[in-house]
Amino acid sequence: MLDCAIVGMGNWGRKLVDSVQGRNGAGLRFVAGSTGTIEKARPYAAEKGITLHEGYEAVLGDPRVQAVVLATPHAQHADQVVAAARAGKHVFVEKPFTLSRESAEAAVSACQAAGVVLALGHNRRFLPAVAEMKSMLADGRLGTLLHVEGQFSGPGGFAYKPGGWRADRAESPLGGMGGMGIHMVDMIINLAGRFRDVRVVSHARVLPTIDDTTAMLATLESGATVTFATLAAAPRLWRVALYGTDGWAELHGHERLTFRPRDGEDQVTDFPPTDIERAELEAFAAAVAGGPAYPLPPEEAIHGVSVFETMIWAASSGSVCRVA
Repeated sequence: MLDCAIVGMGNWGRKLVDSVQGRNGAGLRFVAGSTGTIEKARPYAAEKGITLHEGYEAVLGDPRVQAVVLATPHAQHADQVVAAARAGKHVFVEKPFTLSRESAEAAVSACQAAGVVLALGHNRRFLPAVAEMKSMLADGRLGTLLHVEGQFSGPGGFAYKPGGWRADRAESPLGGMGGMGIHMVDMIINLAGRFRDVRVVSHARVLPTIDDTTAMLATLESGATVTFATLAAAPRLWRVALYGTDGWAELHGHERLTFRPRDGEDQVTDFPPTDIERAELEAFAAAVAGGPAYPLPPEEAIHGVSVFETMIWAASSGSVCRVA
Protein backbone atom coordinates (compact mmCIF):
# COMPACT_ATOMS: atom_id res chain seq x y z
CA MET A 1 0.00 0.00 0.00
CA LEU A 2 1.45 3.33 -1.11
CA ASP A 3 0.86 6.10 1.45
CA CYS A 4 0.25 9.40 -0.35
CA ALA A 5 -0.37 13.06 0.39
CA ILE A 6 -2.85 15.10 -1.61
CA VAL A 7 -1.55 18.62 -2.25
CA GLY A 8 -4.38 20.90 -3.34
CA MET A 9 -7.79 19.91 -2.03
CA GLY A 10 -10.12 21.80 -4.33
CA ASN A 11 -12.69 20.03 -6.48
CA TRP A 12 -10.17 18.10 -8.55
CA GLY A 13 -7.95 17.11 -5.63
CA ARG A 14 -11.02 15.67 -3.90
CA LYS A 15 -12.05 13.82 -7.05
CA LEU A 16 -8.67 12.10 -7.09
CA VAL A 17 -8.96 11.16 -3.42
CA ASP A 18 -12.52 9.91 -3.81
CA SER A 19 -11.52 7.65 -6.71
CA VAL A 20 -9.38 5.42 -4.46
CA GLN A 21 -9.86 6.21 -0.76
CA GLY A 22 -11.36 3.28 1.12
CA ARG A 23 -11.66 1.14 -2.00
CA ASN A 24 -10.19 -2.34 -2.09
CA GLY A 25 -7.39 -3.11 -4.50
CA ALA A 26 -6.37 0.44 -5.35
CA GLY A 27 -2.81 -0.03 -4.08
CA LEU A 28 -2.63 3.43 -2.52
CA ARG A 29 -4.30 5.59 0.10
CA PHE A 30 -4.16 9.20 1.17
CA VAL A 31 -2.83 9.72 4.69
CA ALA A 32 -1.90 13.41 4.62
CA GLY A 33 -2.52 16.59 2.70
CA SER A 34 -2.23 20.33 2.41
CA THR A 35 -4.17 23.03 0.63
CA GLY A 36 -4.35 26.80 0.25
CA THR A 37 -7.60 27.13 2.23
CA ILE A 38 -6.97 24.72 5.06
CA GLU A 39 -10.02 25.58 7.18
CA LYS A 40 -12.37 24.75 4.32
CA ALA A 41 -10.70 21.37 3.95
CA ARG A 42 -10.86 20.26 7.58
CA PRO A 43 -14.29 18.53 7.47
CA TYR A 44 -13.42 16.69 4.26
CA ALA A 45 -10.00 15.65 5.54
CA ALA A 46 -11.51 14.32 8.77
CA GLU A 47 -14.08 12.33 6.81
CA LYS A 48 -11.36 10.76 4.64
CA GLY A 49 -8.86 10.12 7.45
CA ILE A 50 -6.34 12.62 6.07
CA THR A 51 -3.97 14.50 8.37
CA LEU A 52 -3.76 18.13 7.27
CA HIS A 53 -0.42 19.94 7.24
CA GLU A 54 0.04 23.70 7.19
CA GLY A 55 2.17 23.71 4.05
CA TYR A 56 4.00 21.72 1.40
CA GLU A 57 7.27 21.57 3.34
CA ALA A 58 5.45 19.90 6.22
CA VAL A 59 3.99 17.35 3.82
CA LEU A 60 7.44 16.51 2.48
CA GLY A 61 8.74 16.23 6.03
CA ASP A 62 6.09 13.69 7.06
CA PRO A 63 7.86 10.31 7.28
CA ARG A 64 4.63 8.43 6.55
CA VAL A 65 4.30 10.06 3.12
CA GLN A 66 5.90 7.99 0.36
CA ALA A 67 4.39 9.91 -2.56
CA VAL A 68 2.70 13.21 -3.29
CA VAL A 69 -0.22 13.83 -5.62
CA LEU A 70 -0.20 17.41 -6.89
CA ALA A 71 -3.53 19.05 -7.76
CA THR A 72 -2.21 22.58 -7.44
CA PRO A 73 -2.13 25.68 -9.69
CA HIS A 74 -0.22 25.11 -12.92
CA ALA A 75 2.67 27.47 -12.22
CA GLN A 76 3.54 25.65 -8.99
CA HIS A 77 4.03 22.21 -10.52
CA ALA A 78 7.65 22.44 -11.62
CA ASP A 79 9.08 23.57 -8.28
CA GLN A 80 6.85 21.17 -6.35
CA VAL A 81 7.94 18.18 -8.44
CA VAL A 82 11.62 19.05 -7.95
CA ALA A 83 11.13 19.52 -4.18
CA ALA A 84 9.34 16.17 -3.88
CA ALA A 85 12.08 14.38 -5.79
CA ARG A 86 14.77 15.89 -3.56
CA ALA A 87 12.79 14.70 -0.53
CA GLY A 88 12.70 11.17 -1.98
CA LYS A 89 8.95 11.19 -2.63
CA HIS A 90 7.35 9.67 -5.71
CA VAL A 91 5.28 12.21 -7.66
CA PHE A 92 1.94 12.18 -9.42
CA VAL A 93 1.26 15.61 -10.94
CA GLU A 94 -1.86 16.92 -12.59
CA LYS A 95 -1.67 18.44 -16.04
CA PRO A 96 -0.32 20.64 -17.42
CA PHE A 97 2.96 19.11 -16.25
CA THR A 98 4.74 22.49 -16.28
CA LEU A 99 4.44 25.66 -18.36
CA SER A 100 7.81 25.54 -20.15
CA ARG A 101 10.00 22.90 -21.76
CA GLU A 102 13.00 23.99 -19.68
CA SER A 103 11.14 23.47 -16.38
CA ALA A 104 9.70 20.15 -17.59
CA GLU A 105 13.20 18.88 -18.39
CA ALA A 106 14.44 20.02 -14.96
CA ALA A 107 11.55 18.25 -13.20
CA VAL A 108 12.14 15.00 -15.10
CA SER A 109 15.89 15.18 -14.40
CA ALA A 110 15.26 15.69 -10.68
CA CYS A 111 13.04 12.62 -10.50
CA GLN A 112 15.48 10.49 -12.48
CA ALA A 113 18.38 11.59 -10.27
CA ALA A 114 16.41 10.74 -7.12
CA GLY A 115 15.18 7.42 -8.50
CA VAL A 116 11.52 8.27 -7.88
CA VAL A 117 8.55 7.54 -10.12
CA LEU A 118 7.04 10.51 -11.96
CA ALA A 119 3.48 10.18 -13.28
CA LEU A 120 1.49 12.79 -15.21
CA GLY A 121 -2.30 12.86 -14.93
CA HIS A 122 -3.45 12.52 -18.52
CA ASN A 123 -6.28 10.24 -17.50
CA ARG A 124 -7.76 9.62 -20.94
CA ARG A 125 -4.78 7.46 -21.86
CA PHE A 126 -6.57 4.84 -19.74
CA LEU A 127 -9.73 4.67 -21.86
CA PRO A 128 -10.28 1.25 -23.52
CA ALA A 129 -11.54 3.03 -26.64
CA VAL A 130 -8.22 4.85 -26.93
CA ALA A 131 -6.36 1.53 -26.74
CA GLU A 132 -8.54 0.31 -29.61
CA MET A 133 -7.71 3.39 -31.69
CA LYS A 134 -4.00 2.75 -31.16
CA SER A 135 -4.54 -0.85 -32.31
CA MET A 136 -6.31 0.36 -35.45
CA LEU A 137 -3.27 2.45 -36.36
CA ALA A 138 -0.81 -0.31 -35.47
CA ASP A 139 -2.54 -3.14 -37.35
CA GLY A 140 -3.23 -1.16 -40.51
CA ARG A 141 -7.02 -0.91 -40.38
CA LEU A 142 -6.76 2.85 -40.97
CA GLY A 143 -4.01 2.63 -43.57
CA THR A 144 -1.65 5.61 -43.72
CA LEU A 145 -2.67 8.34 -41.29
CA LEU A 146 -3.46 11.57 -43.13
CA HIS A 147 -5.13 13.82 -40.57
CA VAL A 148 -6.18 14.10 -36.92
CA GLU A 149 -9.07 16.17 -35.53
CA GLY A 150 -9.54 16.98 -31.87
CA GLN A 151 -11.76 19.09 -29.68
CA PHE A 152 -12.05 19.41 -25.92
CA SER A 153 -14.41 22.18 -24.86
CA GLY A 154 -16.63 23.09 -21.94
CA PRO A 155 -18.39 25.93 -20.12
CA GLY A 156 -15.93 26.23 -17.21
CA GLY A 157 -14.74 29.68 -18.22
CA PHE A 158 -18.10 31.18 -17.29
CA ALA A 159 -17.33 30.39 -13.63
CA TYR A 160 -13.88 31.99 -13.59
CA LYS A 161 -14.02 35.13 -11.47
CA PRO A 162 -11.41 37.89 -11.51
CA GLY A 163 -8.89 37.17 -8.75
CA GLY A 164 -9.22 33.39 -8.98
CA TRP A 165 -6.10 31.55 -10.06
CA ARG A 166 -7.74 29.94 -13.09
CA ALA A 167 -8.81 33.40 -14.27
CA ASP A 168 -5.19 34.56 -14.26
CA ARG A 169 -3.86 34.62 -17.82
CA ALA A 170 -0.42 33.63 -16.53
CA GLU A 171 -1.97 30.44 -15.12
CA SER A 172 -4.31 29.90 -18.07
CA PRO A 173 -2.47 30.96 -21.23
CA LEU A 174 -4.55 30.23 -24.31
CA GLY A 175 -7.72 29.99 -22.24
CA GLY A 176 -8.93 26.40 -22.07
CA MET A 177 -5.57 24.86 -22.92
CA GLY A 178 -4.41 24.39 -19.31
CA GLY A 179 -7.62 22.84 -18.01
CA MET A 180 -8.84 20.98 -21.10
CA GLY A 181 -6.89 21.34 -24.32
CA ILE A 182 -3.61 20.01 -22.98
CA HIS A 183 -5.37 16.65 -22.59
CA MET A 184 -6.08 16.61 -26.32
CA VAL A 185 -2.50 17.55 -27.17
CA ASP A 186 -1.37 14.54 -25.12
CA MET A 187 -3.98 12.35 -26.78
CA ILE A 188 -2.71 13.30 -30.23
CA ILE A 189 0.87 12.55 -29.15
CA ASN A 190 -0.27 9.23 -27.67
CA LEU A 191 -2.14 8.19 -30.80
CA ALA A 192 -0.23 9.76 -33.66
CA GLY A 193 3.22 10.88 -32.50
CA ARG A 194 5.17 14.07 -32.04
CA PHE A 195 4.33 17.53 -33.37
CA ARG A 196 6.57 19.31 -35.88
CA ASP A 197 4.99 22.78 -36.07
CA VAL A 198 1.89 24.71 -34.99
CA ARG A 199 -0.19 27.74 -36.00
CA VAL A 200 -2.62 29.14 -33.39
CA VAL A 201 -5.41 31.69 -33.12
CA SER A 202 -6.57 32.45 -29.56
CA HIS A 203 -8.82 35.24 -28.31
CA ALA A 204 -11.70 36.15 -25.99
CA ARG A 205 -15.02 36.70 -27.71
CA VAL A 206 -17.25 36.67 -24.62
CA LEU A 207 -15.25 36.08 -21.43
CA PRO A 208 -13.78 39.00 -19.43
CA THR A 209 -10.99 36.88 -17.92
CA ILE A 210 -9.30 34.38 -20.26
CA ASP A 211 -9.37 33.46 -23.94
CA ASP A 212 -12.54 31.50 -24.68
CA THR A 213 -11.62 30.40 -28.22
CA THR A 214 -8.35 28.70 -29.13
CA ALA A 215 -7.73 26.88 -32.41
CA MET A 216 -4.67 25.16 -33.85
CA LEU A 217 -3.51 23.91 -37.23
CA ALA A 218 -0.45 21.70 -36.93
CA THR A 219 1.79 19.21 -38.68
CA LEU A 220 3.07 16.05 -37.03
CA GLU A 221 6.56 14.64 -37.57
CA SER A 222 4.94 11.87 -39.64
CA GLY A 223 3.59 14.47 -42.07
CA ALA A 224 -0.04 14.04 -40.98
CA THR A 225 -1.92 17.26 -40.30
CA VAL A 226 -3.95 18.25 -37.21
CA THR A 227 -6.85 20.58 -36.55
CA PHE A 228 -7.77 21.19 -32.93
CA ALA A 229 -9.89 23.57 -30.86
CA THR A 230 -10.58 24.15 -27.19
CA LEU A 231 -13.45 26.47 -26.18
CA ALA A 232 -13.79 27.65 -22.58
CA ALA A 233 -17.32 29.04 -23.00
CA ALA A 234 -19.26 26.35 -24.86
CA PRO A 235 -21.18 23.14 -24.07
CA ARG A 236 -18.94 20.23 -23.11
CA LEU A 237 -17.46 18.16 -25.92
CA TRP A 238 -14.69 15.56 -26.12
CA ARG A 239 -13.94 14.30 -29.62
CA VAL A 240 -10.88 12.89 -31.38
CA ALA A 241 -10.79 11.42 -34.87
CA LEU A 242 -8.15 9.73 -37.01
CA TYR A 243 -8.42 9.81 -40.81
CA GLY A 244 -6.43 7.34 -42.87
CA THR A 245 -6.25 6.06 -46.42
CA ASP A 246 -8.21 2.89 -45.53
CA GLY A 247 -10.66 4.18 -42.92
CA TRP A 248 -11.46 6.66 -40.21
CA ALA A 249 -12.15 6.28 -36.49
CA GLU A 250 -13.87 8.80 -34.22
CA LEU A 251 -14.16 8.71 -30.43
CA HIS A 252 -17.09 10.89 -29.35
CA GLY A 253 -17.09 11.21 -25.59
CA HIS A 254 -15.19 8.57 -23.68
CA GLU A 255 -17.06 5.45 -24.72
CA ARG A 256 -18.52 5.61 -28.25
CA LEU A 257 -16.07 4.67 -31.00
CA THR A 258 -17.12 4.72 -34.65
CA PHE A 259 -15.00 3.07 -37.34
CA ARG A 260 -15.69 3.36 -41.07
CA PRO A 261 -13.54 1.31 -43.43
CA ARG A 262 -12.99 2.69 -46.91
CA ASP A 263 -15.37 0.23 -48.57
CA GLY A 264 -17.77 -0.48 -45.72
CA GLU A 265 -20.34 0.87 -43.31
CA ASP A 266 -20.00 2.42 -39.87
CA GLN A 267 -19.06 0.04 -37.07
CA VAL A 268 -20.05 1.52 -33.70
CA THR A 269 -18.70 0.18 -30.40
CA ASP A 270 -19.90 1.39 -27.00
CA PHE A 271 -17.29 0.69 -24.34
CA PRO A 272 -18.23 0.41 -20.65
CA PRO A 273 -17.53 3.49 -18.51
CA THR A 274 -14.07 3.55 -16.91
CA ASP A 275 -13.01 5.33 -13.72
CA ILE A 276 -9.99 6.91 -15.36
CA GLU A 277 -8.88 8.76 -12.21
CA ARG A 278 -8.71 5.49 -10.30
CA ALA A 279 -6.97 3.84 -13.25
CA GLU A 280 -4.19 6.43 -13.45
CA LEU A 281 -3.57 6.39 -9.70
CA GLU A 282 -3.50 2.58 -9.66
CA ALA A 283 -0.96 2.65 -12.51
CA PHE A 284 1.14 5.10 -10.50
CA ALA A 285 1.05 2.82 -7.43
CA ALA A 286 1.92 -0.22 -9.55
CA ALA A 287 4.92 1.58 -11.07
CA VAL A 288 6.18 2.54 -7.60
CA ALA A 289 5.80 -1.09 -6.51
CA GLY A 290 8.06 -2.24 -9.33
CA GLY A 291 5.34 -3.25 -11.77
CA PRO A 292 4.83 -1.94 -15.30
CA ALA A 293 6.22 1.52 -16.01
CA TYR A 294 3.67 4.31 -15.89
CA PRO A 295 2.25 4.45 -19.44
CA LEU A 296 3.27 8.02 -20.20
CA PRO A 297 7.01 8.20 -20.91
CA PRO A 298 8.85 11.26 -19.56
CA GLU A 299 9.95 12.28 -23.05
CA GLU A 300 6.28 12.47 -24.12
CA ALA A 301 5.45 14.54 -21.03
CA ILE A 302 8.21 16.98 -21.96
CA HIS A 303 7.09 17.07 -25.59
CA GLY A 304 3.52 17.89 -24.55
CA VAL A 305 4.79 20.89 -22.58
CA SER A 306 6.94 21.92 -25.54
CA VAL A 307 3.87 21.88 -27.80
CA PHE A 308 1.92 23.98 -25.29
CA GLU A 309 4.77 26.49 -24.97
CA THR A 310 5.13 26.69 -28.76
CA MET A 311 1.38 27.25 -29.12
CA ILE A 312 1.70 30.32 -26.86
CA TRP A 313 4.50 31.69 -29.05
CA ALA A 314 2.53 30.95 -32.21
CA ALA A 315 -0.58 32.72 -30.92
CA SER A 316 1.36 35.84 -29.95
CA SER A 317 3.40 36.00 -33.17
CA GLY A 318 0.70 34.99 -35.64
CA SER A 319 3.20 32.79 -37.45
CA VAL A 320 4.05 29.12 -37.92
CA CYS A 321 6.29 27.99 -35.05
CA ARG A 322 8.40 24.86 -35.04
CA VAL A 323 8.15 22.70 -31.92
CA ALA A 324 11.49 22.21 -30.18
